[in-house]
Amino acid sequence: SQPCWSEYLTTRIEQNMVVNCTCPISECRAQPTTAFICSIVSSEEIIAKYEKALLRGYVECCSNLTWCTNPQGCDQILLKDGFGYGAACSKCSWISCFNCNFPEAHYPASCSHMSHMTCAKCNHGFCWRCLKPWRPTHKDYYNCSAMVSKAAWQEKRFQDYNERCTFHHHAREFAVTLRNRVSSISEMPKIRTLTFVLDACKVLEQARKVLAYSCVYSYYNQDTESMDIVEQQTESLELHTNAL
Repeated sequence: SQPCWSEYLTTRIEQNMVVNCTCPISECRAQPTTAFICSIVSSEEIIAKYEKALLRGYVECCSNLTWCTNPQGCDQILLKDGFGYGAACSKCSWISCFNCNFPEAHYPASCSHMSHMTCAKCNHGFCWRCLKPWRPTHKDYYNCSAMVSKAAWQEKRFQDYNERCTFHHHAREFAVTLRNRVSSISEMPKIRTLTFVLDACKVLEQARKVLAYSCVYSYYNQDTESMDIVEQQTESLELHTNAL
């Protein structure tokens, strides 16, 4: 009967289980169509939730589509490109990474850098997501017999890079806050345009982001020759960023 179907479909929609749901009769594998569901369910709120479930299912099925990963919340759908990250979200300007679960693009640090953790005492590498060894061919996974002096040096090195990375993230938040404050001022009547300040804040935000992830890149990079160049470029960028 229609009341039974309405109650059944409403429950499935509210429990986010409507996609691919079948007839409630156990031996029947027929799936209700969108037209049938819309004719049975009368609540506009429930129908809106059903349409969101359809959209979510469609995005999850398409390998070239993804949701914006802005941690502040954004419902924009993004089209993946072939470079690992795309253009800024047209709705919130957030830049996502399409190759890993880290919430934003993290150039110049690679995706592996964002997952790779290292024990400060024995230098054991592991993935922070699954906790499995980072190098399967390494035999002494849990051999923590390294000298204390080396462990102390490793810990100090990590703390230095971590502090630099944290500083740049905080400085980036300052740029975002400043841009938002200037935006609210520029919307007031009889106030001269402040576009140049907004542009400077955007550049400052991007520069701080690159500097933060440069710390991650430098921490894991073992090539001394290339690191000299990277550190020089990073130092130059930091000087110009501080000036800005």
